[in-house]
Amino acid sequence: MADDSLPPSLDLRDPAGSIDASRTTATADSETNEGDAGASLHSLAGQPPAAPSGAPRPEVQKQVEGVLSSEIGIATLLNRLKQSIASAKEFALFLKKRADLEEHNAAGLKKVCRATQDSIRRPEHRTGTFSQAYEEMVYIHERMAENGSHFAASLQQMHDDLVDAATAAERSRKTWKTNGLAAEQKVADLEQAMRKCRSKLETLAEDYERVRTGESRQTGKVLNAFKNKSAADQEMELKKKVEHADQNYRQAVETYRGEKQLLETTTRPDAVHQIRNHVRELDAGLGLQMQKFAAFNEKLLLSNGLSVSPLRGPGGDSHPASRSLRHAVLSIDNERDLDDFLAGHHARVPAHAGEVKYERHPTLEPPPHFQGGPPPPAPVAIPPPSSSSSAAAAAAATAAPPPPPMGQSMSPGGHEPPRPFAQPPPHQHQHQRSFSGQDAPQLGALPFQGGSGGAGVGQQSPPFHAHERQGSSSAAAAGGTGTPTPTPSAALNPVFGVHLAHLYERDGVPVPAVVEQCIRAVDLFGLGTEGIYRQSGSMAHIQKLRALFDRERQNPALNFQDPDNFFHDVNSVTGLLKQFFRDLPDPVLTADNHDGLVAAAKHDDDTQRRDSIHAIINALPDPNYATLRALCLHLHRVVENAHVNRMSSHNLALIFGPTLMGTDPAKAIQDAGWQIKVVDTLLQNTYQIFDED
Repeated sequence: MADDSLPPSLDLRDPAGSIDASRTTATADSETNEGDAGASLHSLAGQPPAAPSGAPRPEVQKQVEGVLSSEIGIATLLNRLKQSIASAKEFALFLKKRADLEEHNAAGLKKVCRATQDSIRRPEHRTGTFSQAYEEMVYIHERMAENGSHFAASLQQMHDDLVDAATAAERSRKTWKTNGLAAEQKVADLEQAMRKCRSKLETLAEDYERVRTGESRQTGKVLNAFKNKSAADQEMELKKKVEHADQNYRQAVETYRGEKQLLETTTRPDAVHQIRNHVRELDAGLGLQMQKFAAFNEKLLLSNGLSVSPLRGPGGDSHPASRSLRHAVLSIDNERDLDDFLAGHHARVPAHAGEVKYERHPTLEPPPHFQGGPPPPAPVAIPPPSSSSSAAAAAAATAAPPPPPMGQSMSPGGHEPPRPFAQPPPHQHQHQRSFSGQDAPQLGALPFQGGSGGAGVGQQSPPFHAHERQGSSSAAAAGGTGTPTPTPSAALNPVFGVHLAHLYERDGVPVPAVVEQCIRAVDLFGLGTEGIYRQSGSMAHIQKLRALFDRERQNPALNFQDPDNFFHDVNSVTGLLKQFFRDLPDPVLTADNHDGLVAAAKHDDDTQRRDSIHAIINALPDPNYATLRALCLHLHRVVENAHVNRMSSHNLALIFGPTLMGTDPAKAIQDAGWQIKVVDTLLQNTYQIFDED
C-alpha cells in the first residue's frame, strides 16, 4: 500500500523540520528550545535526559531479521501496528480532554476579566493608582486566558492529526492483513497438499513392493481390490498407481516451491516493508506529537510567566507598559488616590459666606411711638443707600464689569453723587427705588421701619452697625442678607456645569471650545496611546485646565495644538473632557431621551436597534447634536487605532455610556448594560448616523 495513506500533517514532516524514523529533527529542536530551564530540571533530577541510542546491536538485528523472514513476520508486524494504533488513539483522547479543560478554563477567565472590567469602571469604585493597577492585573489575566486558548487550539489540532493518522494506519493494517496473511495461508495449504501426496505415494509404493516380492500377507484397500486378479495383473496395476501418485507428488512439490519462493522473495518482503513503514510512521508521528505537547506546555508556562513578570531590559527596569503583576500592585499609592479624590471635589466647595453673626430682626424692635423717649443715637451714622450700593459695587468690581454708579441709577435726575457718611439720607421715595436695583432687600433699610424722610433710616438696628464697624465684606455689602458676593476667584463665564443650550446662546458656537480643544489634542497626540480614555490623568492638571476654561477662555494657553499647554499629559486632557460631560446639568443625550434610548438598545436586530437610536439622535437639540457628533466622530477615530491603543468600541462605551446618558441612582445598575449598548451602537455605526463632513 502507498506510503501517502497517512495525513499530510503526520507525513514524516513538520514545520520544525523533517523527521527521521529512528530520531527526528523535532527531538533535537525540542532539546535546543528547552535551554537553561531544561538543564536545570535535569540537574535537579540528578542525571542527564536519556537520548535514543543509535548504536547498532548485531545480535538483536539478526533476531529481528529472522522473525521478519519467517512465516510469523507479517502477523507479528500486524500486531505491532495494532499496538501503535491503540497508543495513538489513547494519546489523542488525552489531548482532547486536556484541550477541553484548557478551553473551559480560558473562557471562564475571560468572562471574569470582562465582568471585572465592567465593574471597576463604575463610579462607585476607586480610581487613581488603584484603578490603574487593577486594570493592569485584569489585563495580565486576559493575556493568560489568551495563552490558554492558543494552547487548547494547538492540542485540538494535535488530536485531529493523531486521529487521522491512526485511522489511516488502521485501514492499511486491514489491507495488509488480508493480502499478506492470504499469501502465507496459500503456501501453508500447498505444503499440506504436498505432504498428502507424498503420504499417498509412500502407501502405494509399499503395496507395490509386497506384490512384486510375492508376500502372502494381503492388507490394505489397494490389495483387496485385486483379490480376484493374478499376481502379474496386480503388479501392473499397482505400478501404474505408483507412477501416477509420484507424478502428482512431483507437481505438488513444484507448485509449493514456486509459491514459497514467490512468498519469500516478493510478497512477504513487500508486506513486511510496508507494514514496518506504517509502524515507524505512526510511532514517529506519535513521538512528534508528544514532543510538541511538551514544547507547548513549556510555551504556555513561559508565556504566563512573562505575562505575570516580564523580562527586564538592560537597565534593570521593565517597560512601563508591561509592568509585572507585583510591580503593578506595589504602585498603588493610597494617599495619592485619597488626595486626588478630595482635590477633584474642590470645584464643588461652596463659596465662603463670611463670618456668621447674629442679627436681630428689625420687626422685634418696638415702634418709635411706643418708646418713652427719643431713640438712642446710633454709634456711627450709616451711609445712605447710594453709599451702600457703591460699596457693594466696589466689592464686586474685580469679578464683574463695573456697573453705572448706583447713586445715578437711584436718583431721578441721574446726577446726584454718592453722599458721605455724615450727610443726611435722601427722601424716602428715593430710598425705596434703591431696593429695586439690588439683588435682595436690605434688612436695615426696609420701608416699613420708620416714617417719611430720614426717620426710617435713623432706626437702623444695632447689629447692622456692628457689621459696619467690623468691615464685613460680603454680608454688609449685600445689605445683611448673608448672600455672598462673587470673589475674584469665581468664574465670570463658566463652562463646566452649564447647559449646552446656555453655552450655545452665550458663546455662539454649537460645540463648546473645551470639547474642540480636547478632541484636537487627542487626535494629534493620543490616538496611539495604549488605554486612552481608560487611563487617569493628573487631578492637579485637570483642575488647572478647568479653571482656565472657566475664567480665561480666550487665553492662548488653551490652544491644545501645543502639548506644553496641557503639560504633555494627554490623559489629563481626556480626564478634562470626561469631567466636562459628567458635570453637565442635563447629559448630552438628555434625561428625557434616557428611557427611549434604553428601549431602543433592547432590540435584538442590529439594524432595527441602529435606526431606533438614529431617530432619537436626530431629535436632539442643535447644541447636543453637534457636540455628540463631534465626540462620536472623534471616538470612531480612536476605535480605528484600536490595534495600537487597545480601545475598542465596547471599551469606549464602557467609559462614555453613563457619561453621555447620565445615571439615575434608582436604575443605575439595571440600565448600565443598555447605556453601554447605546454608545457601542453609536460608535459602530458612526458614519451611518452622522455625516462625516
